[in-house]
This record gives sequence, C-alpha cells and structure tokens, in this order.
Amino acid sequence: MKIINLTQHAALPEQGCIEPEMKEAVKGFLTFGSLPAPNEILWRAEMLAQTAAEEGAEAAMIGGAPYLMSALENALKSRGIKPLYAFSERVSAETVQPDGTVLKTNVFRHVGFVEV
Repeated sequence: MKIINLTQHAALPEQGCIEPEMKEAVKGFLTFGSLPAPNEILWRAEMLAQTAAEEGAEAAMIGGAPYLMSALENALKSRGIKPLYAFSERVSAETVQPDGTVLKTNVFRHVGFVEV
C-alpha cells in the first residue's frame, strides 16, 4: 500500500511512507499563523488531499492541528484515500551517570497505524 506522509515531520523508515514531492507546500498547508476561518480549514484539507491523490497514494499518514484533522479525513475519504494516524510506543531507559545522577531517555517506536 502506498502511504504518503501528510505531516510536518519526516517519516520513520519503519513507517514505510513516501514523502510528498511538494513537502514544503504540505508543511505550509499544515501551519496556521492565525485563527483560521472554517472555509480556510476546508480549503487546506482539500489541497492536502489533492496532493495525496496526485501522487497516487492509497493511504495518508496524517497529524497536526486537531481542528484540521476531521476535514482532512473527509477530504481524503472522498478521494478513496485511507486516513491513518501513527501509533507509537514510548520506551524509557534510565542510565546512572559516573557522577551518580540518572539520565532518563525516551524513545518512541512505531508500532502501527490506526485507520479512521
């Protein structure tokens, strides 16, 4: 299945997504510098879904502003493209340092996708 990455972040290799040719345009559609009007939200969702369709995507990994996601899900579905959300597992590790302090690190590991 061809999955396009419609998020602002680079996809992890294990996610198996392709990056859109117009990644900067995608980032622009996902970035809101001011309070958006409802018609702007719908327009941006349509532009993102059109990008996915033009690249022949069967599914799209999505994420970003919560107020955009519902419109984006609908725009993708209207084109026969499955909207997917990445599901990650957080793995924490604690390492005692030479000075006795403890360094805690969190690594997020991709587990799969949630289709909506």
